[in-house]
Amino acid sequence: MAASSRAQVLRLYRALLRESQRFSSYNYRMYAIRRIRDAFRENKNIKDSEKIEELVNKAKTNLEIIHRQV
Repeated sequence: MAASSRAQVLRLYRALLRESQRFSSYNYRMYAIRRIRDAFRENKNIKDSEKIEELVNKAKTNLEIIHRQV
């Protein structure tokens, strides 16, 4: 993975975790954090750039959803 792509993914990961911390309900907050961590760990070994781009776009969509719900 290119360095810029790796940096982009890490920024997205941190943004998702940061935004999930804003859930007022403990259960929603912990569920979101657990799902984010599990998803990123599950996909950490993917090398295909098209698949990475697809997953990044999906994560950006999820970030927007979390932002609206908070």
